[in-house]
Amino acid sequence: MLTIMLSGFALMILGQEKGTITGDILEEIRKSVKIDGETKALMNAISNNDIKKLAINRDNLGKLSPYFSNKVEIKGITDQKSSGRCWLFTGLNVLRPVIIEKYQLKDFQFSHNYSFFWDQFEKANLFFEAIIATANKPMENRIVEWLFKHPINDGGQWTGVVNIVDKYGAVPNTVMPECQNSENTSLMSRLLRRKLREDGLTLREMVHNNVDDLNLEKHKIKMLTDFYRILVLCLGEPPTEFVWQYEDKDGNISKPTKYTPKSFYEKVIGIDLKDYVMFMNDPTRPYYNLYEIEYDRHMHEGGNWKYINLPVDEIKQFAIASIKDNAPMYFSCDVGKQLNKDKGTLDINNFDYDDLFGVQFGMNKEQRIKTFDSGSSHGMSLVGVNVPEDGNADKWLLENSWGKKGHEGFLIMTDKWFDEYMFRLVINKIYIDSKTLKILEKEPIMLPPWDPMFAPEE
Repeated sequence: MLTIMLSGFALMILGQEKGTITGDILEEIRKSVKIDGETKALMNAISNNDIKKLAINRDNLGKLSPYFSNKVEIKGITDQKSSGRCWLFTGLNVLRPVIIEKYQLKDFQFSHNYSFFWDQFEKANLFFEAIIATANKPMENRIVEWLFKHPINDGGQWTGVVNIVDKYGAVPNTVMPECQNSENTSLMSRLLRRKLREDGLTLREMVHNNVDDLNLEKHKIKMLTDFYRILVLCLGEPPTEFVWQYEDKDGNISKPTKYTPKSFYEKVIGIDLKDYVMFMNDPTRPYYNLYEIEYDRHMHEGGNWKYINLPVDEIKQFAIASIKDNAPMYFSCDVGKQLNKDKGTLDINNFDYDDLFGVQFGMNKEQRIKTFDSGSSHGMSLVGVNVPEDGNADKWLLENSWGKKGHEGFLIMTDKWFDEYMFRLVINKIYIDSKTLKILEKEPIMLPPWDPMFAPEE
């Protein structure tokens, strides 16, 4: 032990304590990069250009055809603009084909602004209730810290669609159209977060001062009233009833009919969203288990996000059955990885960073998740699959919500990209076998909201 201590001391005297980058080490590293003509050309090119443009794999361009053996009938493209509402667009896009087919419409758009209004309102109440429940924990407590760091956002996932539609129904886009702040949420979201943090501190102080439950609730309702006012001024006031009239693809015009948002959903659409099951492909955790994420919901009385973790090949079989039956699905993924925006393709061979830099990037899916390098970042509707004669899918089609960007508003995804970067898929239980459905009867394993897999889709 003494020898080791002396060695460490000697290294410190020499300015070479273990782990320090010494002059000798730096010299060796410098020598490893030979500044020859080829390296100079690469340095000039990479330092003065978009890295993605230089890394694009030209041998891979044009290899993905736009034709699919099975495709859900889709009409119209949606655009979330500069907002994080992909989860909401995706969830409602799962329902759009139903109403278009039922009424033989040329196109139909839900009011994302209407659903977003209630999502933000409910998230505020969820935050207040969580702050009250944790008021006796110190501010340094990890849950309390997480709550104040993330009081509200415009992102989300499938369970939010279920909760909002179930409680508030839905309306056509013509009834409560988009506006500046629904399409550009950044500043509004920043102000909402600031107000919630301020109110959260007040609620904690009231609990510490032993304010009774009745007065605490009254104060919370006053805070919600102020929050509602901000939402109305930013997004408009959501309707309580409206008249809907439509023209079908043959030019026939329906008679005007009065609805409430709830009755519109129940009578016009009528799908029970509780019949859908969320799947995850997370190789960092054991498969065939049910998981639940604490505090990951969109409203106080709503259920936490629950999912079944399955091998990717099993999830694919359920997805193929759904597409063949003309039923789109909620799909979320790490969209920024190997995305060619111009061509609208998701392919693990789109960009070759290894050859560009002469350095290998070799992590697998499990390693990327564990190190926070990869996680679900965007939601889209899975609407197509190509199954050649051998019976194995080789590519998939996604309906996006970025307007007509990409492949005319869609993204074409290879099967291998699906393996690497798909994280969540929501499928109607009629396409799922009984053995898998039995997993839903298990006691869920609770996971924390700060887990690397559970950032909201944007």
